[in-house]
Amino acid sequence: MKTDLKKVSDNLFKVLQESRVTFGTAESCTGGLIAKTVTDISGISEFYLGSVVSYSNSVKENVLGVKEETLKEFGAVSADTAKQMAEGTLNVIGCDYSVSTTGIAGPGGGTAEKPVGLVYIASAGKGKETKVTKNLFSGTREEIRMQATEKALTMLIEQIEE
Repeated sequence: MKTDLKKVSDNLFKVLQESRVTFGTAESCTGGLIAKTVTDISGISEFYLGSVVSYSNSVKENVLGVKEETLKEFGAVSADTAKQMAEGTLNVIGCDYSVSTTGIAGPGGGTAEKPVGLVYIASAGKGKETKVTKNLFSGTREEIRMQATEKALTMLIEQIEE
């Protein structure tokens, strides 16, 4: 699957300029790629407050506030974890909107229940319902991470425009 991160980034910047809101990110499987993508935009610092790269469960729990029970019952790669990561970002970073990613980028680490390419993405906004999607991307590790980044930014745009 071909991605167009530049196009979606430009669209995000336009939406942010119109809405005048701030956002933050919480990334696991994308490992900072969302942050890198948005900070490539000149002038984004007016809207982008920061990111938590929460690769380990301890950071998900201790920094973002993901519940220990959630991690035990559903695992790090789950809709519940993605939702709590996004909602935790609103509090930790103090932004108006947030987006989070958690998944398995591969090439190893997949199982029958949670295959390589499975990525949960959540978008949250203060006073809005948090949206979570279950995605199954394909390709190399880099391609999966790029697809997840594009989808996350698209969801963020949709959450802001809602």
